[in-house]
Amino acid sequence: MRTTTEALPGLTLTSLTLDVPLDHADPAAGTIEIFARVVTGEGGEDRPYLVFLQGGPGNEAPRPTLVPAGPSWLPRALEEFRVVLLDQRGTGRSTPVSATVARREGRVEARVAAPLAGLGVADQAAYLTHLRADEIVHDCEAVREALGVPRWTVLGQSFGGFTALHYLSSHPGSLAGALLTGGLSAVGHPIEDIYATTWRTMIRKSEEHYRRFPGDRDRVRRLSALCAQGGISLPNGDPVSADRFRTVGLRLGMQGGSEQLHYLLGLDPGSAAFAHDLAALLPFTGRNPLYAVLHESSYADGVATRWAAERTMPDQVREDVTLLGGEHLHRSLFAEDTELAAFAEVADLVAEHAWNRLYLLEQLARAEVPVAAAVYQHDAYVPLEYSLETAALLPDCRTWVTSEYEHNGLRMDPAVLDHLIGLLRGRRWQ
Repeated sequence: MRTTTEALPGLTLTSLTLDVPLDHADPAAGTIEIFARVVTGEGGEDRPYLVFLQGGPGNEAPRPTLVPAGPSWLPRALEEFRVVLLDQRGTGRSTPVSATVARREGRVEARVAAPLAGLGVADQAAYLTHLRADEIVHDCEAVREALGVPRWTVLGQSFGGFTALHYLSSHPGSLAGALLTGGLSAVGHPIEDIYATTWRTMIRKSEEHYRRFPGDRDRVRRLSALCAQGGISLPNGDPVSADRFRTVGLRLGMQGGSEQLHYLLGLDPGSAAFAHDLAALLPFTGRNPLYAVLHESSYADGVATRWAAERTMPDQVREDVTLLGGEHLHRSLFAEDTELAAFAEVADLVAEHAWNRLYLLEQLARAEVPVAAAVYQHDAYVPLEYSLETAALLPDCRTWVTSEYEHNGLRMDPAVLDHLIGLLRGRRWQ
C-alpha cells in the first residue's frame, strides 16, 4: 500500500493506492491499481470507518472540498466516522477505463485507451466483466484489511447500494452496518421485469412533467422531429438521434431535473447554448463509458442482458416521442457518440455475457447486519415494490419510505444521511 497525506482546513486527507488482482478468483491474471481517500474531520482520528460506494456504475468517488462544502452529506458523516472515498475499479484513479480522441484526415476518431489498448475485442470484454459489484467488494475488503479495520460501515448510493447488497451476501462479517439510499436492488426478478417497471415509471414521470410545463410537450415533439432529420448536433459535431434525445428524461428522476429539462427546452435549438446544455444533460456519453457499457449488468443477477432496456420499451413509448426514457440505454448510442463508438463491439459482447449471481437469498437471510435504507416512493430507477421485497429478505433492515426526495436525495439534503444514521442507531425520526 502506498500512502500520502495532505490537509485542508478542518480535514485530513490520506490517499491510499493498492495493487489488487484484476480477477480475485485468478490472481495470475494480472493486477490493477485501486485508489481510495480517507477523509478525517477535526478530532476524528479515533472514529470508526465508513466506506462510501458511489452510484453508477462507472463513477469515481466525490472529491472532498472544504467543510461544510461538498459533497453535502460529508460533514454529517464526519461527525461520527472517518470516511473512505473509494474510486471503484475502472474509475477515477483506480486504473480508469476511457477512450482517446484524435482528428485524422478531417475525421474525429476514438480508440480505447490503456488498460484496454492493445487487447482484442474479446479480451476487452473479458476485462470489463471484472469491473462489477462482486469484484468491487473484493477491493473493499483489500482496503479494509490494509487499514487494519476489523469491521466498518458501508454507505451505498444507488449502484453503490447494489454493491453493498452483494457485500451483505458475501462478507457480512466485515460490516458493522449498512446505510443504503435508493440502493435496494431487485432480487430474484428477471431483468426484463425490472426494465418494464422502470419504463412504466418514466411514462408517469413524463406526464407529470407536461402537467407542470404544458408547452414542453410540443417542444419535445418538434425537437424529436429535428433529431430525426439530422438537425440537432452536439458541440463536437455528433448528431443526436430521436432515441438519444429521449435519454434526457433521466433528469426527471432527480430533484431539480424537471426544471433543468424545461430550461433546456426554452432555448433556441440552433444555438450553441442549446448544444452545450443538451450535451451536459445527456446521461450516456464517452465522459463515462462504463456507465453505458456496464449499466445493464447492474441488474443482471445470473443472466445475460441482451440490451434489455431496448427490448422492453413499451409500444406506447415507441409510438409517442414525448414519452422520455430514464436509465434506458439504446444500442445505437454506441454508433452516435464519438467516444462511445470505441466501445461498440465490446458492448455487444458484454451484452451477451452470462453474468454470475450477485445475490444469494439464503446468504442475505443470514446476514445479521443492521441496515438502514432510504426507499424513494417514486424512484425512477430502483422500483419501490422490488426494494421493499428485498428489505423483507434481510433480518434487520429498517426502511424509510419517503416521497419527499427523488433518487438523488442523498446529494440534495444532508438530512437524508442524518435520518439513516438515526435508524441505524435505533433512534426515531424527529
